[in-house]
Amino acid sequence: MTDAWLSVEGLTRRFGEVTAVDALSLALGRGEVLALLGPSGSGKTTALRLLAGFETPDAGRISVADEDVTPLPPAQRHFGMVFQHYALFPHLDVGENVAFGLESLGVRGAALRDRVSTALGLVDLAGYARRRVTQLSGGQQQRVALARALAPEPRVLLLDEPLSNLDPALRERTRRELREVIRRVGITTVLVTHEQEEAFELGDRVALLRRGRLEQLGTPMDLYARPATPFVASFVGRSSRVAVTVATGGVLCLADGRWELPDALQAGVPAGPAVLYARPEALRLVGPGDGVPTGRVTVVRFAGPTSLASVQLTTGDVLEAAAPPGSVAEGDLVGVAPSRRGQGGLHLFPPDA
Repeated sequence: MTDAWLSVEGLTRRFGEVTAVDALSLALGRGEVLALLGPSGSGKTTALRLLAGFETPDAGRISVADEDVTPLPPAQRHFGMVFQHYALFPHLDVGENVAFGLESLGVRGAALRDRVSTALGLVDLAGYARRRVTQLSGGQQQRVALARALAPEPRVLLLDEPLSNLDPALRERTRRELREVIRRVGITTVLVTHEQEEAFELGDRVALLRRGRLEQLGTPMDLYARPATPFVASFVGRSSRVAVTVATGGVLCLADGRWELPDALQAGVPAGPAVLYARPEALRLVGPGDGVPTGRVTVVRFAGPTSLASVQLTTGDVLEAAAPPGSVAEGDLVGVAPSRRGQGGLHLFPPDA
């Protein structure tokens, strides 16, 4: 990306024999929001700390607007940071918390009051300057931390699991508010999260990390509909993993049945062993027999407008298929076939991928 605002090139950080971040390279446009997603131990928090300057890389380069900031300490990078636990000062009121970083930059008097007022207005907390932090809800405290990070007008905003301390209902509402603030300010943002829904709603693009390496970088739709690796297919959303054989003529053999391969899968899929990852919406339940894989329903999970039925095949493999609520029960003998509308949720990979 030639017009990148924030660039990361070959960033590496080792702790003894463990490589926490392994040759990570990313580029963000100005105003873009990138979500670093991954399981525990994937390196996403270490990557954020490297960006912030709290960790020193063993190799690699970080630049903002073509300026190499790799050797700079955190204060000289002009980045804003919202920590997981907000790090607010309970003995200071809201305005004093927001002013804290500005005062360290030498902002005083009327200019300080104006900057604090502007920052609180950005996060919809105008008029809250004299409130005590302890009087605020969790979502309001999160917005105070965001206002403090935005007040110095940083070049990049870094968010470390910004919603993890909130209960589910408050987290969803605060996520919408956070998204609106980031879009309104138009600031380049990198956030760390282990929640897929959070990454998909907040991120223009998502970087999925595994064991310190970048598995895939793309839009939420890219990761869900076009997974680049088996790990992406299994980590993002729900999917069943089944060993299959690709036969000539566009036929997929699994368990005691076979499917006709969708046109989108036929191209470039060689004959031979393969591994299938299937989204529930890409599968449907049919009557047993008719040449399709057949098995017993072992679990039915209610999921609002649909149910998710787990079907154990004769091989022991399990396929999870979407079904209308109440249409199937545990113990039913059923067949499984590709959905007529969800064929984009079938993904084939080589057995050794």
